[in-house]
Amino acid sequence: MRLPSRLVAPEPGWTTRADVVVVGSGIAGLTAALRIDAADPDLRVLVVTKDVLHAGSTQWAQGGIAAALGPGDTPAQHERDTLVAGAGACDVEAVRVLVTEGPAAVHELIALGTEFDHHPDGELSLTREGGHLRDRIAHAGGDATGAEIQRALIAAVERAPQIEVVQHALAVDLLLDAEGGVAGLTLHVLGEGQRDGVGAVHARAVVLASGGLGQVFSASTNPAVATGDGTALALRAGAVARDLEFVQFHPTVMWLGADSQGQQPLISEAVRGEGAFLVDWEGTRLMAGVHELADLAPRDVVAKAITRRMLETGRPHMWLDARHLGAEFWERRFPTILATCRSHGVDPVTDLIPVAPAQHYASGGVATDLHGRTGVPGLYATGEVACSGVHGANRLASNSLLEGLVFSRRIAEVLPGELRGWAEPVTPAATPALVPGGVRARLQELMTLHVGVLRHEDGLRAALAEIERLAADGLAAPAEPGVDAWETTNLLTVSAALAEAARLRTETRGSHWREDFPGRDPEVAGHVDAWLEDGGLRARWTPAPSTDPTDGSPA
Repeated sequence: MRLPSRLVAPEPGWTTRADVVVVGSGIAGLTAALRIDAADPDLRVLVVTKDVLHAGSTQWAQGGIAAALGPGDTPAQHERDTLVAGAGACDVEAVRVLVTEGPAAVHELIALGTEFDHHPDGELSLTREGGHLRDRIAHAGGDATGAEIQRALIAAVERAPQIEVVQHALAVDLLLDAEGGVAGLTLHVLGEGQRDGVGAVHARAVVLASGGLGQVFSASTNPAVATGDGTALALRAGAVARDLEFVQFHPTVMWLGADSQGQQPLISEAVRGEGAFLVDWEGTRLMAGVHELADLAPRDVVAKAITRRMLETGRPHMWLDARHLGAEFWERRFPTILATCRSHGVDPVTDLIPVAPAQHYASGGVATDLHGRTGVPGLYATGEVACSGVHGANRLASNSLLEGLVFSRRIAEVLPGELRGWAEPVTPAATPALVPGGVRARLQELMTLHVGVLRHEDGLRAALAEIERLAADGLAAPAEPGVDAWETTNLLTVSAALAEAARLRTETRGSHWREDFPGRDPEVAGHVDAWLEDGGLRARWTPAPSTDPTDGSPA
């Protein structure tokens, strides 16, 4: 399949310089910027964000951040839970880094000013979510953890005047030197002082922290800015995207109706952690006998159970029963979710909450090593845009904030010492292309129908054929440049790589469910890598032994 290897865009109308550009302003991006600045205050660090500083996915993280912080808990126990949830596809060394360095990283967040919830005796309040065998989820404001972490990080950035921030800036493409290394990137900025329209930032390194790809699908918990820009940009620059087929569908997203699209309200797993449970339309407990952890089973297990019952009964959703928690508990522990539900005409204190799975998190992404390095010299990635290996086939609840925190710190440990010299960008040989924004709805329908919770060879091939046609149209007659067309082309690129990866993985594992290959083979966990070569999409599945300790395999 031919895909755009550059985006059609005007020539840069302005230029600037920064030693390091961080793309994204969530926990991963702001942590990277702060830590790089602390490591070497002489470096000029520029943070660019697509909307305003607080508009990314971090602020929507309700449940909390996982780490072995409680009495009796250990990194080894956190490691085992992560490996089990990851269904044999985790990188064990990456998981060990995550759980070992996690507690210190969370304490650093606290020192930075993050105000987590505490018990009256002053002890940190910890709860449990699906897949965890210990209470290890630190939360803030009941169910507003991400918003509190975002607040503290933004305040810290504002106290660091040497870190420059450019808002309303879409990263268009990387600038590369003659050796294929990073020389900067092009941005489209919507009216930021002297910078407006497309410009060029010359840089010695770029850190991608641009978040997920939720808008690939018709319904997602992700904000509207999650259009896979970082992954697509990295692919066009020569990086590898790994395990894109592992897309997590959150089991309990509030169902707003068959025609509802875009960002949907998340009902945090922490609600089930506090005692809520799933029931079908007859009032029967849905998870009874399905898994030893019942309603707190890993997310892929719960999402599949809900989907199966929906298919069996022809119902559009199932129900979450949290009425027994009571009004006082709801108001104290989950005020944000309570207000959201009530705004949609459902009172969880007296009503069942209609829920159905929706796209939530991308476990795969731009392949990195344990310090965030990609295969492109000078390009690093962290957070949801990256595939560090910690999530495997299914992210363990509340490990995402921790991943962005830990691996951004690790990038800052090495980046200042390995910064490349200033290099002149070269004109790429690739022919730019662009698809019109008007095809986005069709693309989302295709991906939801054929590459969503349920997948089959026939549907995957149908999706790929239509994606190829859309890409060919964009190559033959490029659309007019603009934010909608750039985002839609990014979505198309990511969709193609995701669908091809899903086609190549001929097994069911974690969040990847193949109806035509329902079994899981512990000998062929491995990874699927996708990349662009001479403008064409390439993908390869490399089998490897399972890392799930319950498989009796290496862990």
